[in-house]
Order: sequence, then C-alpha cells, then structure tokens
Amino acid sequence: MITHVAFDADDTLWHSEGHYRAAQSAYETLLASYIDVADANVHARLLDVERRNIKRFGYGAKGMTLSMVEAAIAMTDARISAVDIQRIVELGVAVLEHPVELLPGIVEAVADVASDFTLLLITKGDLFHQEAKIARSGLSGWFHRIEIVSEKDIPTYQRVLDEVGIEPARFLMVGNSPGSDIAPVLALGAAAVYVPYHLLWAMEAGHGFDVTSPRLRQVTSAADIPAAVRELAAT
Repeated sequence: MITHVAFDADDTLWHSEGHYRAAQSAYETLLASYIDVADANVHARLLDVERRNIKRFGYGAKGMTLSMVEAAIAMTDARISAVDIQRIVELGVAVLEHPVELLPGIVEAVADVASDFTLLLITKGDLFHQEAKIARSGLSGWFHRIEIVSEKDIPTYQRVLDEVGIEPARFLMVGNSPGSDIAPVLALGAAAVYVPYHLLWAMEAGHGFDVTSPRLRQVTSAADIPAAVRELAAT
C-alpha cells in the first residue's frame, strides 16, 4: 500500500526550464558579436561543456553560468571581453532570482494528495537556489521531508526510502523528467505519476521507461495527479 508520495519541484510544481532557455537565447545573441552562432553550433557546444561540468558544479543556474563562461571563452578563442563575461554572469543571476510561478492547479493537487498520504519533496540542483524557490513557493508546509540532492538515481531514491523507513512498494514519485523522476523509481519497484512539461532540458531527454508498467500513470495536468495517485494506491 502506498503511504508516501514525493513530488519533483522544477517544472512539476513551478515553471523552471523556460527561464534557462531565455538565458541561453540571450547568451547566443551575445556571442553573435564574435562568431557565427549558427555555424558554431553554440547550443550543442554549450551542452557538451555542461555535461562535462556536471560532476564539478552540479545542476542548476550556477553550473550553467560557469559553463557558459567556459564555452564562450573557448568558442571566441578568448576574444570575448570582460564586459561580456559580466553580462553572462548577469544572465545566470537573473535565473537565480526569477520569481517562482506555480503551475496551474498544483496547489490544489498537493493539498488533495496530502489529505491521504505523507508528502516528500525530492529535487536536484543547487542547494541555495532550490531552498530559495521552495521558500518562495509557499508549498513547503505540505511536505514532511524535503530532499535537495545532487542526482536522482536509484541509489539516491533508495537512500531516501531507507532514511524514511519504507519499502519501495509504499512509495510513489510525481514528476516531469523521464530520467530523474520516472525510470529510476520504476526500476526500484516503486510507483510513478508522469506529468510531462512542454519543455525538457536536453540532458534530461533520451531516457526511456516502461510505459506499460502497471505501477505507472501518465497525466496531462496537475488537476489529474490526485486521481492517478489514488488509482495506483488502490492496485
């Protein structure tokens, strides 16, 4: 019987990826003063740097900003000015300071699920940034435990479940990322509610999961989450 339900944060509770996309669009505009951004494959080259730097800087706006600076220096053969390096830093600061905009219906969905289950929040990213967004969201009071982790994989979920003191069969994850919220949870033997968001970071793409799993439900909006959770809890 499912007793504990965890929610992802970014793009499950509130909008996030759009702010990163806006920063990267401004970044490409800035680099256009130095290089042919289309010919230079700026997006792909930045993604390569970010992927390499994940182990160094982790996920989030700070890691993205450092990667943008590193990639800009490389792509311009170190011709980029100090003024434009500062502008790149300001793009990262803007992402860190963006207001928290909750997804439609998510407050009601969280409250509804909380009436029958113990809620957890499990999110990855920069500790200070995630803590600030959680505080600004006004949702923290619904969650009995908040976990900000460096990675969302099978060992991380197992650690959280061990610390909470429950078996995977009693756990359900709600989230928008196939690779972070769905695949590892199903592999662990827990349940999941997949709520796709219209934007997905490239590093989160390409992860498959068993769409036929009886422990999985896919919904299209926050309003559908409570019914999907209860349906899985009843099976």
